[in-house]
Amino acid sequence: MIRIILPGLIVACLAASPVCAQEAKPPTSSQWRHGSALLDTPKYPPDFKHFDYVNPDAPKGGLVRLGAQGTFDSFNIVVAGVKGAPEQGLGLIYETLTTSSLDEPSASYGLLAEAFSYPDDYSSVTFRMRPQARWHDGKPVTVEDVIFSFEVLKANSPTYAFYYGNVIKAEKIGDREVKFTFDEAGNRELPQIMGQLLILPKHWWEGTAPDGRQRDVTQTTLEPPLGSGQYRIKNFAAGRNAAYERVRDYWGETLNVNVGKYNFDEIRYEYYRDATVLLEAFKGDRIDFRVENSARNWATGYNFPAREDGRVILEEFPARASGVMQAFVLNLRREKFSDPRVRRALNLAFPFEDIRKTIFSGQYERVSSYFHGLDIASSGLPEGQELAILESVRDKVPAKVFTEPYMNPVGETPEAVRNNLREADRLLREAGWELKDRRRVNAKGETLTIELLGDSPNDERVFLPYKSSLDRLGIVTSVRIVDDVQHVNRTRSFDFDIVSGIWGQSLSPGNEQREFWGSQAAKREGSRNLAGISDPGVDALIDRVIFARDRAELVAATKALDRVLLAHDYMVPQWTYGMQRTARWNRFSRPETLPRYGASGFPTVWWFDQAKAEKTGAIR
Repeated sequence: MIRIILPGLIVACLAASPVCAQEAKPPTSSQWRHGSALLDTPKYPPDFKHFDYVNPDAPKGGLVRLGAQGTFDSFNIVVAGVKGAPEQGLGLIYETLTTSSLDEPSASYGLLAEAFSYPDDYSSVTFRMRPQARWHDGKPVTVEDVIFSFEVLKANSPTYAFYYGNVIKAEKIGDREVKFTFDEAGNRELPQIMGQLLILPKHWWEGTAPDGRQRDVTQTTLEPPLGSGQYRIKNFAAGRNAAYERVRDYWGETLNVNVGKYNFDEIRYEYYRDATVLLEAFKGDRIDFRVENSARNWATGYNFPAREDGRVILEEFPARASGVMQAFVLNLRREKFSDPRVRRALNLAFPFEDIRKTIFSGQYERVSSYFHGLDIASSGLPEGQELAILESVRDKVPAKVFTEPYMNPVGETPEAVRNNLREADRLLREAGWELKDRRRVNAKGETLTIELLGDSPNDERVFLPYKSSLDRLGIVTSVRIVDDVQHVNRTRSFDFDIVSGIWGQSLSPGNEQREFWGSQAAKREGSRNLAGISDPGVDALIDRVIFARDRAELVAATKALDRVLLAHDYMVPQWTYGMQRTARWNRFSRPETLPRYGASGFPTVWWFDQAKAEKTGAIR
C-alpha cells in the first residue's frame, strides 16, 4: 500500500519489518476498531496516550523555514493533479479520517473518525466521526463533509478517481456514521485506503467568498481555504512564499495521535526557481532545514563557515519507509520505443558506473528492481509459489522470466563499456535501426531521435553523459530543460520521449500498482503510469498482488510482477541511496527515539530550541 501524499505532511509507507513476516490475521467480525493493521494487530491499544516516537512534553513555539523549488498558483488541492501548481504545505491545514503511525509498517488509527469497522470480506467500511471535530470556523466536521469530499475528489481528480474506483457508494447511515461500499470483496487495503480520504468543508466550498463570488471547487484559487488541521494559512505571496500558523484552539490538540507533534508556531515555505539558488539560500540562513538529493552537493556543497563551526549540522537518517523504483521512463505511447530490443539497447548505453565515479562521488547503487531495497524484490530464477503464479500466466509474459534472471549491464571498465555498446548496436540492428552516415535510420528512412526532458539544470549533469553515449550509437539525442510548470504539464499529458520518474514502494504492495503500471492508468492523463504500460500479463499479476490471501502469496505475487516488469525493459533503472541526507541550522531538538519509518521525522516531531537558536544566531 502507498498512501496518497499530502503536501507538508510526513506520511507512513510500509517497509521491511519482522512484524510483516507473519501472515495476516483476518478480522473475526464487523466490529468497531480504534485502529487497524494490514497484516497483524495494531501496536497501540485503545487507551494509548501517545506514539512512542514523540516527546509529549515538547515545547510549542518558534518558526521553521523550509525551501521549495518551483512556484505555486493555487490553494485548491482538489484539482492539484489537473490545474495549477498547488502550494506545498497545503496538507498542514487538512485532516483525514485516520492517520498512520510511523513506527509500524501498516497501521492506522482514528483521527477525524473515532472508530471504524469492516466485515470479514472487506466489502465495505464504516467510519464513526468524532463529535468534537471542528473546522477552523468552529463548525463541526460532519458526515456530509465526508461524502462531499469523496464525491468532489473522485469527480475532479484523476488520481483520486482511479484510487477510489472500487468504491461504488458513500452513504450516511447515522448522525455520525458514514459507510463506503466496494464493488469487490477480498481487497484487504480498501478499508485503510478510505481512511486516507482528505476531508474538505462542504459549507465553505459551497459558500461565497468575501467579495461575493461563488466559490468553485473545480477551479484553482488563491483564497486561503478553510481547514480542520493543526495549521491555517497565515499569509502568502503568490509563487514566492506561504506561511502557516499553528491553530491555538485546534480541536484535536490532546488526541493521542497528535500529542507531541506539530510543535512549531509557524511553518513557512520559501520558493526558489533554481536548485543552486535554493542551496545558497540555505547557506545564507534563509532556510532552516533541507533534504539534500545531490551527491555532489553533499560531498562539496556545504564547506562554509557555519558548517565548520557547528551552527549547521549535516546528518543522515535511515530511509526504512519504502523501497523504490527510480528510472529513465521510456514513453511506450511512441512507436520508437515499442520494440523491447530498442529499450534494452538504451539500458546498455547508460554509463552508470562512470557517472557514479565522476558526478556522484562514488555514492549510490544501481536500482535493479521495481521494489528495490525490500525483501519482496525478485532475484535469481523463480521457484515455489512464485513459479506457480508465473506458470498461470505463461502465455502472457516474456519467456525469459523462466530462464534468465534480470541483470543491469555493468560498465566498470572501458572494455565493458565497449562491449555494452556493441550489444546495443546489435539489438538496434535486429530491431530494424541500421547505422547510416552515423545516424540510426529504419527502413522508412526515419531517424531515431530522443529528447531527454528535465526540470532542473542539475539534470544536465546526468543527461549529457547519457546523450554522449547515445550519440555514439547514432541516436540523435537532445537535452531539454524546462521550468517546473512546463515539466508538470508535459509529463501530465505524456508529451515526452524520456523523463525521470520515481515510485515509492511498500512492503505490502496493493491497489497503487494499478495506478503505477495498469492498463487503465496508461490511458488517463495525469496518472502515475508515465511509461504507458498496457500489458495483460502485468494486469493479471497486479490482481494477484491485490487479492493475495496471505503474506506468502503476496510476496510470491509481488516477485512475479517485479520479474515481468523488469523483463519487458520498460525503463532504464537509475540509482538510489538508502539514507535521507539532511542539513539544518542547529536551532531545533528532537525526541530521543525517532520514528522507525519516518526517516528524520522533520518537522513533524521536532521542536524549536531557544537555547540552541541563541547560539546559532537570530532568525531573520
